[in-house]
Parts: sequence; structure tokens; C-alpha cells
Amino acid sequence: MIRDDVLGSLPVRTALPALEAALDGPGCAVLCAPPGTGKTTLVPLVLAGLVRLDGAGAGAGPKRQVRRVVVAEPRRIAARAAARRMAWLLGERVGESVGFTVRGERVVGRDTVVEVVTTGVLLQRLQRDQELGGVDVVIIDECHERHLDADTVAAFLLDVRAALRPELRLVAASATTDAEGWARLLSDAPVVEARGVTHPLEVVWAPPARPVRPPHGMRVDPALLTHVASVVRRALAERAGDVLVFLPGVGEIGRVAGQLGGPDVLGADVLQVHGRATAEVQDAVLAGSGDGNRRVVLATSVAESSLTVPGVRVVVDSGLAREPRTDHARGLSALATVRASQAAARQRAGRAGREAPGAVYRCWDQAEDARLARFPAPEIKVADLAAFALQAACWGDPDASGLALLDPPPSGALAAARAVLAAIGAVDAEGRVTGRGVRMARLGLHPRLARALLDGAREVGARRAAEVVALLSEEPPRAYGDDLAAAWRTAKRGGDGYAARWRQEARRLASALPRELEGAVGGTRRRGQGGAAEGSGGSPAFQAGKGGTRGVGTGGRDGGAHRGGGGERPGTGGGAARDGHAGRNGGTGGTRRDERGGEAGEGGGVGGLDGAGAVGATGRDERGGRGGGGEARTDSGGGGGVSGRRRGEGPGERGELGDDIVAGVVAAFAFPERVARARGGGAFLMVSGTGAEPAEGSGLRGAPWLAVAVADRPATAASARVRLAAVIDEDTARAAAAHLLVSGEEVRWEDGDVVARDVTRLGAVELSARPLRKPDPARVRAALLDGLRREGGPGALLRWTRDAQALRERLGFLHRALGAPWPDVSDAALLDGADDWLEPELSKARRRADLARIETGQALRRLLPWSSGQAGRLDELAPERVQVPSGSRVRVDYGGEQPVLAVKLQELFGLTATPTVAGVPVLVHLLSPAGRPAAVTADLASFWRDGYRAVRAELRGRYPRHPWPEDPTLAVATRRLKDRR
Repeated sequence: MIRDDVLGSLPVRTALPALEAALDGPGCAVLCAPPGTGKTTLVPLVLAGLVRLDGAGAGAGPKRQVRRVVVAEPRRIAARAAARRMAWLLGERVGESVGFTVRGERVVGRDTVVEVVTTGVLLQRLQRDQELGGVDVVIIDECHERHLDADTVAAFLLDVRAALRPELRLVAASATTDAEGWARLLSDAPVVEARGVTHPLEVVWAPPARPVRPPHGMRVDPALLTHVASVVRRALAERAGDVLVFLPGVGEIGRVAGQLGGPDVLGADVLQVHGRATAEVQDAVLAGSGDGNRRVVLATSVAESSLTVPGVRVVVDSGLAREPRTDHARGLSALATVRASQAAARQRAGRAGREAPGAVYRCWDQAEDARLARFPAPEIKVADLAAFALQAACWGDPDASGLALLDPPPSGALAAARAVLAAIGAVDAEGRVTGRGVRMARLGLHPRLARALLDGAREVGARRAAEVVALLSEEPPRAYGDDLAAAWRTAKRGGDGYAARWRQEARRLASALPRELEGAVGGTRRRGQGGAAEGSGGSPAFQAGKGGTRGVGTGGRDGGAHRGGGGERPGTGGGAARDGHAGRNGGTGGTRRDERGGEAGEGGGVGGLDGAGAVGATGRDERGGRGGGGEARTDSGGGGGVSGRRRGEGPGERGELGDDIVAGVVAAFAFPERVARARGGGAFLMVSGTGAEPAEGSGLRGAPWLAVAVADRPATAASARVRLAAVIDEDTARAAAAHLLVSGEEVRWEDGDVVARDVTRLGAVELSARPLRKPDPARVRAALLDGLRREGGPGALLRWTRDAQALRERLGFLHRALGAPWPDVSDAALLDGADDWLEPELSKARRRADLARIETGQALRRLLPWSSGQAGRLDELAPERVQVPSGSRVRVDYGGEQPVLAVKLQELFGLTATPTVAGVPVLVHLLSPAGRPAAVTADLASFWRDGYRAVRAELRGRYPRHPWPEDPTLAVATRRLKDRR
């Protein structure tokens, strides 16, 4: 039975006539409705025609023509909750008129007309069926959160409306949003606002008594978490009702829960809700307290919107959130803990006033509130774009220039994403999607993981490749350890929630593989069949790498037909969730705010991995301490990679590859740029050039090679921290990163001298090298010039005698004073014109020591303007010495901007005009009889007139034996003492 009383009380009903008018007219609208007004539940029912709308409100009665409505939610928990709430309002069960589809769960029936999906699922459907046949209205809920998948869905839907289905209606709905921006995006769509029934909400400012350290990377000051726990106790004592606590991640939830204690201590049940919680736990939180006990619900941003947690009257807000950050230069992604935006703070506070008057305790000072960002950073600006770029390519717009997006993708991030797709064969040289790219998109994974699944299935078998990729798509709990193979074994034994989700995802991935790969056994090397036959069964990377004829799968080439029933193309997924845990194919951009995007058979999404293939690379600390869980590796010794390291482990055919090898092969396929070789002391160098280091005490520190699956790099750290990796050998590294394998002669400047070697490199990792006896002279010359530049210019490596330096200074002065034809002898000019003055000596040089033997003075004279005849005027225009009235020839210093003549004062008596060189007055440094500076002047006549008197008064008593005439202009210059009489 329809619950008319509830439907009629929802405040959004007053905005429904205007919304329907907008949809019947322009066909698009922006709906702004405060939390608790019914925008997520009543609006879809009315638009679908399941309930009527009249002057008295919404409720039962004659229904209008039924329309099919799809509601896109950013999170699975929100999608399930919205569907169940709407079904309850109709007095039905989920799966009748209202259903939902999320990853791993689809509850719809033949009579379903309102379907709630994640935005990732909707993206896949759009890729498979651009017309969205049978759908009349699409509602994009919580669009203010600016997830990349929601932005992408909106862009694709606008394309569909413009080109295929102008009658398709589109609603962008949010409790707090940039209404004007969305209205412009939706072709100046009307903005419909609903007034909520505002329950009084008291704001309590509860900053810590002492300053706490600001968040850094994933780290949150423990003092702040202790303060949050104390504020929760205070709220329980001061207020009635349940308490909803917002924390940035699962790790912080666990630590605060530990400080609060159990029900006996706290007087309330402590529950946890986040994207990694099981559906049963999430549903229990949303069902309310059945026994009347008070509850403290610790939640991530998953509870900010789309959900009403029954019984909540108090919100405690830590003021922190998680956002993705991508370092494209190093190929690393991470979640960063940041201050929550003003919009997020309003959303959180609104949870306390959904049902009755409430209060929000904000754990920061009121003065800080105005300095918070207005909205969260759009994910398109900060996240990895590899999967978004694949979605755009599949849509037919490789550079996304034709998509209607609120914010365009950053050009650098998009270029890095397209480079990733090209490297794995998902797009061609022009950026157009390939058949392989389409197959990757349909797997419901980030392109990196899709590549690992497709190629790994041939090398190690479909089932085992799917199991490892499932581990990579949602980072295991920290208790599983940092060894990927050990974590795999732990998951296979485990009975926890993660292991259950992992098994479900592994089954989904195995079933999603193309038919020709489903039966791939892998894990053995076929012998005696010839290289060509073997190679044809192997992946492109292994065929291209060293030992590339070691195909191990039994499946055919990657060009086989796609499995017909395997689900939809991926939505926006993969990566780590903003609530502090790694996502499973469902978010946008290198890390996700929560578990969004692709679902069962329709999984996957736009974001999730960094440019080098990091699965979120979250470095999450929500998994608790290290050390527990996970077996020690037993087969991590050396040996021959896929072809040579075989170990039967558990059931399987004879010679089946061991878990360590399989994990390493698949991880290396997923992240070839993260293959890393040990360089001593537990440190590694990735082939991308980034340093990496496992944690102290990790068994990975002694491995010769690693395939790094998860890593992050703190802002102040020199190396990335390895969170999850697998041990591999050099053969596997060469095969997985074959596109980075180069061999050849290298002649370069290194460590202060020319190094000439025949080198084999895997990216930044040097595999082998031997000295070259007869390197190419031209390359040696280029290396020497590079050394001159890097070591500080010609003045650093060449030998400059006093005369050579003086000549250079004279030429430099003439160039500044007269210009051409006098040469520029600056470091840059000398390097650029090396052919004009350093030959033939430079071409004969073979090492640094040879540079020091060059006579630089003689070489510089080659730059004199001989052809114009001006070279002979060098001593005239810039003489080394100038004769002064005493008869002395004094050296001129041309090292500064103005030539300097340093001479004893008595030697200039009688000279009234300042000496000049090349028409430029010299700067006269007048010295005392002892040779110390007494005065500096560029106008000698002015000095005799105005400055000499003071100098005479100061020095004549100190030097009485030297002449100090009253009028120096009439005195005779001398180098001698006064005559004794």
C-alpha cells in the first residue's frame, strides 16, 4: 500500500509542477533541494507516473502514463538505499516497480520502471546503447560532488540528446550545487528550487584545545582523532539521539572506534559505515536501531548525501576529507587528506536535521570556516584520466574536445592518459580506439588492469589472472601484508568481508574474459613446438620482450570475438575511494571518493589508476598495522621468469606456475613502468626513474626485482613507499616492460667525465654495460660539450691562465662597449660557438683531462675580427696597461662592467681628465701610498675639486713622507717620496 502520509509530507512536492513543466518544455532541468526533502525518492516516482501529484500533495490515485526513469547515484550504498526507500513508499518489494543495479547485485523485474544505478553502470550502458532505448528520464543525483563519472555521464547524455534522442529528459539534482554552471551546461536549463522543512540546527564550534598538525598525505594527527572521540562523548552527554561522526577514512574510523570503547563503556553501540563495509552492515545502519539503544555511527563521506541514517540528531564533523592526487611526472597516485569544503560541511551538518531539530559539533574554529574552499575540487582536475580517455575514445571523441564538460580535462593529464592507452594498445597513433581497447573497456576495469587480465590470462591462465587482478582492483587489507602473492594466498584462505568480495570479483572477471581466453590454462611452457607456434599463443608484451617466444596460454590471439553476454562497457571506475579505501573499478580518476561506478557484469569506470598504472596507489592506512596475515613466500628464488621458474602448488597440471610467479607476472603486466630493480639497502629503482622502498622489516626488501602494484610518494620523501608488490625476476621484467627495453652505445657526460659504453637499459634501469674502446668521435665531442655546460661553462673545465683570462675580459668589454665585430665571449656564446674557437682541439679530446690541455688564450684569438682588420686594434681599444702621469704603465682590469684603473693617488697629480679606453671612462681606484683604497671616482676632475681635500686631511698625517700638495692639479706626479732637505 502506498504510504500517502509520508509522500504528502515531503517538501520537494512543491517544486514538482515546475520540474515537470521544465521537462515537458526544454527537456532539461537543474533541481536544487535541501537534504531530506525527497528529491532522491519522491521525484523519480512522480516522473515515472507511479504516484500522482495534485493540489493536496503526492499519493495514490489515478496515475499518469508510466515512463521509465533511471536514477544515477555516485555510490552503491546510496543506490541500494534509494531503491529500498522508494519501494517502501510504494508498499512494494525491491525488484517490482523499483529496482537497482550495482556491482555484484542486480534486483529488477519485468515491471520495473524506476531503476537506481551507479553512474559507472550508466556509462557502460551508454557505451553499449547510445540511445538508451526505453529510458524516458535520467536523473543524475548529487551532481555537486563533481565525480568524473557523473560529469562524463552528463556529457554523453547531452550528446545523445543533441544527435539521437532530443526527447530524452535530463535532470541534474543536488542538495547544494553550482546551479548556474549546471544550467549553462544543460543549454540554459531552468533551475527548480525546493524549499525544505527546516528543523532547527545548532552549530557548536569545538576546536581542539591545543593546535594539531595539519593533515599531510594520508596522515592525520592522532591528537585530532583523540579530540574527535572526546567530542563524541561530550555530544552523547549533552544531546539526545544517535550521533553520526564524519572521518576521512576507514583507518581513522578504526582508531576512533578503539578510543570510544564498547557499549558498556560508552553507553551506545558503535557502528561503522563506509564503502568497504558489507551490504548487510550498511543496511543495518540505515535500518535504524531496533532495540532502542543509542548509536554512534562512524562514517566516511559515503554518508554525506543520498542517505538518511534514522535516529541521528547529532553530527560530529572532523572537518577532513580525502581527495585524489596524481603525480603524472612520477606515475604515482595517492589519496590526500584535505580540509573538507564548505559545501561538504553543510551536507554533513544537514544529516542532523533530517528528521528533527539537531546539532552539529564542528571540530575546528569558527574563524577558519570562511577560509574553507566552497566546493570540493572537481575530480577531472586532480585525478588520473586514463580510463576517462578510453571512454572518450570509445565514444568517438579521443581528445574529449567535443564533450560538454563543466571543466575541461587538464591537457597534461589527458596527454599522459592517452600515452598510457597507446602503450597498452588500447588506442592507435591518432588516439582512435582499437579492437583491443574496446575489449579492455568491456572488462569493467581500469585499462591497466584490463591489459593485465587479457595478457595475463594467456600467460598464467584465466582463473589465476582474474584472481590476481581482483586483488589489484581493491587493495587488500594491510593485515594481508605487502607481498602480493602472500596476500593472494591469504585471500584464498580468508573468511572476512574482503575475501568474500574478492572471490565475487574474481568470478566476475573470469566470466568477463573473451571466449577464447576463458579456457586458457596458462602457467606452463610448451616445449618442442617451435618459437612461432609458441609465440602466437602469448601476449604481445611477452612476444616483444626478451624470450618473446615463450607463449604460455592455450587461447588464441587477442583478436577473438567478444563474449556476447559478458556485460556492459565500463563506467567510471577503478582506483582508491575518497573515503580512504581502494575502490573496485568504480570511481573516476586515480582515486575515488567511494565505491562508485561499474557493477556486476557492468563493472569498471573512468578513473582509478595513475599514468603508470597505479591502482589508486592510495597508501591507505585504514588497514591497521603491518605484519599480520599473509604467508611468507616460499618460492621467491631466482631463476628464469615465466619460462624457468615453475612450481606445482596446489591442484593443477604438472608444472603449474607458483603463486609468486603468477602474481609477479600479472602485476608486471598491469604496471610495467613500476617494475623495479634493487639498488642496495632495501631501495629499488623503478624503470620509470622513480625510487621506491618497501617498509622496514618487509620481506620484499631482499628481492632482486619487484613489480610494484601500489605505491605513493609523500611530498617530502625522496622515494615512493611500496604498499603492495610482487617478487619477479629479470626475464619477467624484460617481457612486461619490453617497450622500454633499449640497447645501444651510450656516450655521455657522467660523474665529471666522458663515459662511453655499450648499454642495455630497461627504462631508467641499467641491465648491462661494457666499455667502448673506440666510441664515435662526434658523440664524444657532444658529450664533452654537455660536460662543459653541466659543469659550469668553459670557465670550469678549461685551463685559464692569467693572460687568457685577461684576454677574455678585454674581448668581453669591447663586445659590450662597441658590439660587432668584437665577439661575445660569455659562457653561453662560447659553448654555442665552440666550432669557431675550440677546434681542432675539441674534436681530438677524449676525456676531461684533454680539455685542460687546451691553450685557451691561443684558442680565443681565433675569435678576433681578423677578416675586418679590427683585430690589430685590440691593444689600441682595450690596452692591457695604461700609462699614467708618473710614467708607470698600470694594468687595466676589464673584469667588471666598467674598466678599473687602480693606481696610487700621487701618480695622477696633474691629470685632470679621466683616462678612457674605447671611449669609455675607466673607474679610477685611488690608492694610498700603502696600496690601500682611498677613493673611487669616474670623474677625476670632480675628485680633485671636491674629494681630495678630505682624503689629504686623513692620510697626510699617516704618510708624512709622501707629497700632499694643496692643489694636486698643479703638482708633478711621482712614484717617489718627498725630497729630504
